[in-house]
This record gives sequence, structure tokens and C-alpha cells, in this order.
Amino acid sequence: MKRSLFAVLALLALLAGGVALYLIRSPAPAPDRFAQCRTDQTALGGSQIGGPFTLVSETGETVTDADIVTGPTLIYFGYTFCPDVCPLDNTRNAQAVYLLDERGYDVTPVFISIDPGRDTPELLAQFTEYMHPRMIGLTGTPEQVAAASRAYRTFYSVQDPEEEFYLIDHSTLSYLVFPEIGFVEHFKRDVTPADMADRIACFVDSL
Repeated sequence: MKRSLFAVLALLALLAGGVALYLIRSPAPAPDRFAQCRTDQTALGGSQIGGPFTLVSETGETVTDADIVTGPTLIYFGYTFCPDVCPLDNTRNAQAVYLLDERGYDVTPVFISIDPGRDTPELLAQFTEYMHPRMIGLTGTPEQVAAASRAYRTFYSVQDPEEEFYLIDHSTLSYLVFPEIGFVEHFKRDVTPADMADRIACFVDSL
């Protein structure tokens, strides 16, 4: 009986030693350089958000994420025929970028269409020019758009696709992305232009 107890205690000691050694050798998680800029800690799991994409620009050229994300970039997924949230959200994003322009921050707003059947490059060019002169409109094949949407974990679903003036349900987050780093933060619809500008400036200053 004593031998069995001794064996159990020895095994527990060995396991404890192994765990301690693992903890000592395991590198500590890197500190979040953007911690002071965040108001929503869910973005800390952003390593699974974002990634490579290949789309068609509003000028008709095939582009990749490396061509688009060359500096601080604000990405939104929507469609030009959207009757409500898309114009409002993109106007808010454009206003934030204008505020950042005044403060010397160069941020590129990007609009990725989830409606490749109707949103031609020409139509996207008209939409983005109205919003902000630096806003980039992107479309592509249905497969290319779906792949970009999956990369950013966005959602969209066409209502009554047989109807001429169909609507599309979709998510409405805006994504702040940096080259080489990737996704760093998302912004919900209730964020004001001023708050968005302040938070983006914080992220840029923390690079």
C-alpha cells in the first residue's frame, strides 16, 4: 500500500515538474502594442481575420491585397444598391478619413462590393468618388468576392435573387488593416466619425 502511494506521489511530482518546465520554457505572449487604442477586446482574436485576396479594382485592373493595403487601410463590405446602411457607413468612414487628413494621417478607405452581378467597376468608381477621392472600390467574380468575404469573416445573403431590385443582407463592420501586420481592429456602426478618427490615429501612432 505504501509503495502504491509512493508511486502516485512520485508520478504527481514528475508531472508537476514537467508542467513547471513547460511554463518556464514557453515564451510569454507578446504584449499588445495597441492595448490603449482598443475599446472592444474581441479584436484581440483578430489573427483569424483578414488575409490574401484577389479582386478587380474600379479601374478594371486585377489587384491583390498587397496592391491595396500599402498603408493604414479601412475596409468595408457592402453594395452600391444598398438603400440604407452602406451609404451611411461609407459616409461615416469617409468623414473619419477627412478628419484624419486634416491631422496629417494618410488612411485609405476601401469599399469591397458583395454584389458583383450589378456593381461594375464603372459604377464603383462613381460611388467611391462621391464618398472620398482616395476611396478604392473593388469587385470581382462571385468566387473572388466570396473568398475575400470569408477571409474577413463577413456575412452576406441575397434576398430573392430572381427579383430585379434584390436586396442583400450583410454584416456592417469596418476593418482597420495595416500592411505586414494585417487586421488590428473593427468598428461598429455606432462609432462616430470623430471617435473613429481618434482611434485610428491611436493605432497609427502605436506602430
